[in-house]
Amino acid sequence: MIDPNPIWYGRHPLGLILAPLSWLYCLVVQLRRLGYRKGWLASRHLSVPVVVVGNLTVGGTGKTPAVLKLAELLRARGWSPGIITRGYGGGGPVAPRRVSPESEPADVGDEPVLLARRSDCPVVAGRDRVAAGALALSRGDVDVLLADDGLQHYRLARDIEIAVVDGARGLGNGRCLPAGPLREPRGRLANVDLVLTNGDGLGNGYRMRLIPGAAVNLRDPAVSKPIADFIGRPVFAVAAIGNPERFFAMLRALGLEVEGLAYPDHYPFAPTDLADWPPGPVLMTEKDAVKCARFAGEDHWFLPVQAELDTAFVEAFFRKLEAPSHV
Repeated sequence: MIDPNPIWYGRHPLGLILAPLSWLYCLVVQLRRLGYRKGWLASRHLSVPVVVVGNLTVGGTGKTPAVLKLAELLRARGWSPGIITRGYGGGGPVAPRRVSPESEPADVGDEPVLLARRSDCPVVAGRDRVAAGALALSRGDVDVLLADDGLQHYRLARDIEIAVVDGARGLGNGRCLPAGPLREPRGRLANVDLVLTNGDGLGNGYRMRLIPGAAVNLRDPAVSKPIADFIGRPVFAVAAIGNPERFFAMLRALGLEVEGLAYPDHYPFAPTDLADWPPGPVLMTEKDAVKCARFAGEDHWFLPVQAELDTAFVEAFFRKLEAPSHV
């Protein structure tokens, strides 16, 4: 299988060869969006404000940490948020399902379990965001919905759109799939309500930074230690996220000597994978940890992160959410 990253984020001749398919893709997605804007295709409005946190590119940009931070801010402000998510990697029923901290990642997906554990909010996973939103609202204790991903799921009407952009990788070569990483043309950014840039690099939008916490032991989550304790000895790191190199770069920036092993996004870790990991400390993301905890060794750790959002972004978000038309 061809690695798309050199094509999407570098100068590769295959990008030019695939360009005609990219133009066709752009045309189709633009016509589809036009259909929803004109009412030719029906969007469904739910009874509470809907905030979609998504991105234009394939791969991870930091949407889930942003959703967790927004849920925290909403609860502190007196709102009662619920979270809906696609549930990639889950092999359970197609119908939307409530997710608890004890749910199996193999059934509902890794990100939904992480959201349920970290957010203290009702979480529903399902391919149909409208049905997932309706299920989240059925208990009567949710007054705002956060959609983790789903910027292109236009059947769910939304009140606020937030696009999260990777500051380091930006929009790649600016082309749509398959010649580039874009799910929609780059001009779509001008139509969202707020642009949130994860890290430095891209000049547009408000800023978000991911702040790492202490490393937590997979076998016994009550045990943690400062990341500085890993400095001075080789550390093996694994990541099955949209942009594994971002995780490895974060560890190196913290002073660690890291050998990284990247897996496909949402990879279903199994005990047999441990054969590829050397003895000694192994660090992973929190999303990966929810799949590895059952068979983890004593020296396996995950690094939780928390999103830090610009004050100006938070103020702009609540101005839009609490405008008279939304309350």
